[in-house]
Amino acid sequence: MTAPVTPQARNSEQFAEPVILGVDTHKDVHVAAVVTEGGRLLDSGGFPASAVGYDELLAWARDFGPVLRAGVEGTGSYGAGLCRHLRAAGVAVTEVNRPDRALRRRHGKSDAVDAEAAARSVISGRATTVPKAGDGAAEMLRLFKLAKDSAVKSRTQAINQLKSVLISADPALREHLAGLSTTALVSQCAQFEPIPRADVDNAVQYTLRLLARRIQHLTEEIRSLEKHLTAQVNDTAPELLQLFGVGQDSAATLLIAAGDNPERLASEASFAALCGTSPVEMSSGKTQRRRLNRGGNRQANAALFRVILTRLRCHDSTRDYLARRTAQGRTKREIIRCLKRYLARAIYKIIRSSIPLPTTATAA
Repeated sequence: MTAPVTPQARNSEQFAEPVILGVDTHKDVHVAAVVTEGGRLLDSGGFPASAVGYDELLAWARDFGPVLRAGVEGTGSYGAGLCRHLRAAGVAVTEVNRPDRALRRRHGKSDAVDAEAAARSVISGRATTVPKAGDGAAEMLRLFKLAKDSAVKSRTQAINQLKSVLISADPALREHLAGLSTTALVSQCAQFEPIPRADVDNAVQYTLRLLARRIQHLTEEIRSLEKHLTAQVNDTAPELLQLFGVGQDSAATLLIAAGDNPERLASEASFAALCGTSPVEMSSGKTQRRRLNRGGNRQANAALFRVILTRLRCHDSTRDYLARRTAQGRTKREIIRCLKRYLARAIYKIIRSSIPLPTTATAA
């Protein structure tokens, strides 16, 4: 690695050339490195992961010259706040993956080394991904959906626990609750009154009451979040909900995948690759073939898959397409892959027309 500039040299030299900032982000401290466009390491240092720390980091980097580009690790987690701060300051931020493991084995591992590697990956062009803005409707949808998914998971767990408690309960109680639907069972158990007597039967009824009320509370929470999701999707891209088979949950997932700045996706093919619906070449020698893309955003891929399954059951045009391609010798898996690709194209056009372009330049 190139030796950093000493404090004496830093004070004596005139840094007029643009510099590249690289940042290795962590929960409490971000480690930054400044590298010239020619690849010379100028300095590195650590800064608090706070609003004041972000200001100090950018001011420190600008002491060496104009900062026009920055490579940041973890733009969707620990580096999200710094990413937004740099973009607001007019710095083009590039998302950087962790350094190559072979390179780490040769040169070792430290936060300063990782920060320098982040800057060099921007200079070399290995890092080209524009991170999500995380400051608009897509981020709001992500937060709502995060809370909803965890509530659904917790409710399912509570329902399974309630039913498992009933298996070993007193036969009289079990027979009294037998044959009820899940909703009626929860409603009945929530009305149990705790008995002062301390015995197993009382413990069973008390536990059933707590679990049932927990389920009811989670159900109300889920309904509230669903209303917020639907309202946000209607405000952002109402045309998505007009597509056959696209519900508020699938629409929210696809908007989250595109992000608040879908202009970072160069074309509809980029969105298809992001959703894992683009074919991948697997040709070699005399064999010419393609395989399914197993990468990309798997939640978005699953959302497209659910929409296609709905259309295969209820949509006449999709069913006709399935019959026609089957007659041509295509397998059902290949046909579904093609349908997901067509759907991704239509959804990309709606998203790009629904989310306006940024008014300020945040990317080079």
